[in-house]
Amino acid sequence: MKADITIESKSVNTRIGRRDDDLRSDNFFSAEKFPTLTFRSKRVQNVRAEGFDLVGDLTIRDVTREVVLKVEGPSAPIRDPQGNRRVGANATTTINRKDFGILYNRAIEAGGVVGDEVRINLEVEAIGKKS
Repeated sequence: MKADITIESKSVNTRIGRRDDDLRSDNFFSAEKFPTLTFRSKRVQNVRAEGFDLVGDLTIRDVTREVVLKVEGPSAPIRDPQGNRRVGANATTTINRKDFGILYNRAIEAGGVVGDEVRINLEVEAIGKKS
């Protein structure tokens, strides 16, 4: 299994404009300087009935660290109207933002500080080639 995931930094959308602008700024993702976040898989491990672990390199702000995505699924395959085979899966991991050079440390308006741990949740749909 191989997974290459690219996410545009500018695409972050929390539905709160000011927060999204801050996340895209140099405080967090520096979207102008680092336009993408990437994940490149290296291996699958701990395969079990309910899922598996996908080990790979996550790159944020030009810093790459190995992470483990805990994958649930995949779902039973289906055929879409165009004849493509599709499966879905959910994946999660937790990273420390400081490991990726995101050092924002000011108190936020709501009272409190930004936590170091960030939970990443992915909902993925894979589309196979027509057979």
